[in-house]
Amino acid sequence: MRILLLVSAFNGLTQRVWCSLREQGHDVGVELAPTFESGAAMTRAVERADPDLILCPFLKHRVPDTVYDRWPTVIVHPGPVGDRGPSSLDHAIRDGRDRWGVTALSAVEELDAGPVWATAVFDMPDSPISKSALYNSRVADAAMACIGEVVRKVADGERPIPAEACLRIVPVSGELPLLRREDFRIDWSRPATELERLVAAADGAPGAPAGVNGRSVCIFDAVASPEHTGAQPGTVVGRNLDAVAIACGVGTLWVGYAAELSGRRGTKLPAAQVIDAGNAPFRRIPDALAETTYVRDGAVGYLTFRSYSGAMYTEQCRRMTTAVEKALTEDTRVLVLKGTEHAFSNGIHLGTVDASPDPAAEAWDNICAIDELCLAIATADQLTVAAFTANAGAGGVMAGLCADVTLAREGVVLNPYYDMGIYGSELHSWSMPARVGDHRASLLLSRKLPISVAEAARIGLISAVGPREWGEFTTWLSSAAQGYEEPATLGWMLAARAERRATDRPLSYYQTIELAEMARDFFDDRNAFSVHRRAFLRKTAADATPEKLRFSTARV
Repeated sequence: MRILLLVSAFNGLTQRVWCSLREQGHDVGVELAPTFESGAAMTRAVERADPDLILCPFLKHRVPDTVYDRWPTVIVHPGPVGDRGPSSLDHAIRDGRDRWGVTALSAVEELDAGPVWATAVFDMPDSPISKSALYNSRVADAAMACIGEVVRKVADGERPIPAEACLRIVPVSGELPLLRREDFRIDWSRPATELERLVAAADGAPGAPAGVNGRSVCIFDAVASPEHTGAQPGTVVGRNLDAVAIACGVGTLWVGYAAELSGRRGTKLPAAQVIDAGNAPFRRIPDALAETTYVRDGAVGYLTFRSYSGAMYTEQCRRMTTAVEKALTEDTRVLVLKGTEHAFSNGIHLGTVDASPDPAAEAWDNICAIDELCLAIATADQLTVAAFTANAGAGGVMAGLCADVTLAREGVVLNPYYDMGIYGSELHSWSMPARVGDHRASLLLSRKLPISVAEAARIGLISAVGPREWGEFTTWLSSAAQGYEEPATLGWMLAARAERRATDRPLSYYQTIELAEMARDFFDDRNAFSVHRRAFLRKTAADATPEKLRFSTARV
């Protein structure tokens, strides 16, 4: 089937849909809605593509009737049957809903009101979950189920059914209003648990505005603690690394990220870079916000990295390197390095680079720091296993490939290339060719397209793929690690690694070449890294859909 993805951005869900449909044998193209100045321009683009089906897994723009009257056009709405409006997930999280869903419906004049092709319902987590984490996990999984059903029904000639005829498993009140930034304003006199949920609902955009130390900021990545200091609500009462603790009416709210708010919202940065912690004392941070955690199970050690949105800034990379080195001093034979359920890594932190008085110097420090992390993984004496627990890109993918064995969770999408006007580092010129050969490594880096972990396993970039459900995946990962620790298997794998190391160039060879190229990209800005960085952080819309995403051939 010829399927057009009409979307507002080529985001994680869109990439997952694109990969999945292509792997099923469909001819898939993408058009970015923000590049069209009018409905007529959008219609002309669709006419050129002439698809059998238009899918809109992530669309904030209105589809004109000149499109949906001529081609079957299906909107994927992040809400159950009957729910309508642009702030569905915000409402669901803020209101503490216990169930939610996703609905695939035909585009009509009235938003989110068309006949229904498919719907999927899921349980919400017991604890507050950030909007981006919910979107990229349970919402994305439900969306994939809906899209699979839509494609099947279209192929079989079936039609959607009116929304009023659908069973409404989740009670909703119809169209909910758009929630704006002021709807999430923090009142520090409220309990910390309430504020944690409010921040989670405002995650990504628009952010939860608050006043701290007389400054206006937006709060992100917050976790409530029952600890009550007795301080005036709104007072900074603690600090741990770059997270700050703020007193609430009941309990304390730990804040991991914040942004300045003076008219336009600034870049999201580690909280202590935005909120002045003064002489606030060191306090124990809640486990949910811990940067690294280490657990040992016999001869296997498990080191979990946590990075908000996958970006890893200089000091964080250095602390993670120290955590790896410390874990390697344990009397273990296998070290498993993994992300959290909702984040792995996308490499260096463009936000902290851009906010620095000297962005080029900060970018250089950041890339050198993440390189040290990669070297610690690549030169370990123990067998190292990296697990892609969530989507990863650029240096985050390359860091995972530095391990002896790389595993992944089903549904994860990898972007194994650099697309910011930089050559890239993280030992990628060593790790990628060693796994897939020089030719395929060059193609992955130059084509700059996402791949699913299923495809990555097929071409040998990673070793194996485990279940999607988080509990099942952690059990599978543990079983895999124990299997690698079995003496015969471990002995064979370590011997093979020693043989490779003996015949290969030293890793410093690859690092030196990569850093020489990166120095020119950062300090000479030869490929407009500064322009690409600012466009990314400000979410500047592309001028046109990249040709690499369009259909390879027009319909005759």
